Amino acid sequence: MIETIVFDIGETITRDDRYWASWADWLNVPRHTLSALVGAVVAQGRDNAEALRLVRPGIDIAAEYQAREASGRGEYLDESDLYPDVRPALSALHELGVRVVIAGNQTPRAGELLRELALPADVIVTSGEWGVAKPQPEFFARVLEAAQAAPSATLYVGDHPANDIIPAKTAGLRTALIRRGPWGHLWADAPDVVEAADWRIDSLTELTAVVDG
Repeated sequence: MIETIVFDIGETITRDDRYWASWADWLNVPRHTLSALVGAVVAQGRDNAEALRLVRPGIDIAAEYQAREASGRGEYLDESDLYPDVRPALSALHELGVRVVIAGNQTPRAGELLRELALPADVIVTSGEWGVAKPQPEFFARVLEAAQAAPSATLYVGDHPANDIIPAKTAGLRTALIRRGPWGHLWADAPDVVEAADWRIDSLTELTAVVDG
């Protein structure tokens, strides 16, 4: 029985359109160029931050992030950044008595912005706030603390095989890969994902059936 569902953030709860567009604008390159480079590094199994290094070799991403924040062009999220199934799905899960946690690899600022959206979630937290990130086992240990349920009763939902599905499975959680974003679409049928994912879904609203089942 699933008691708690934990959601990744980027490309699970929120769209990454604004994130990459703002980086492209900051680095003064066409948005399509950076978007295409993100797709290229994803297809190669590399970290998406490598796209920024292709645009500007030697970039200090942390320093550029701070410069963006200082200039007033930093992180921003509003309702339009949420996938349309997020509120209906989370509300339906709450009505079923499921504990809802949102926990992903994001900055402390992203955590603040998400909490300001008043989502129907019991906990919203980021790797930046925890000081540990996926796919490290310590991240999923923190996930289980937030879940307040046994690993076998906790479902982690995400789009990224290497960051979400495989390490969550290794930690003993149930897993669901959502076909969303470049990772979710590209790697959904990879043999290791098929083996590690208990479910592969196209919408978060499908999770009510998982809980009922």
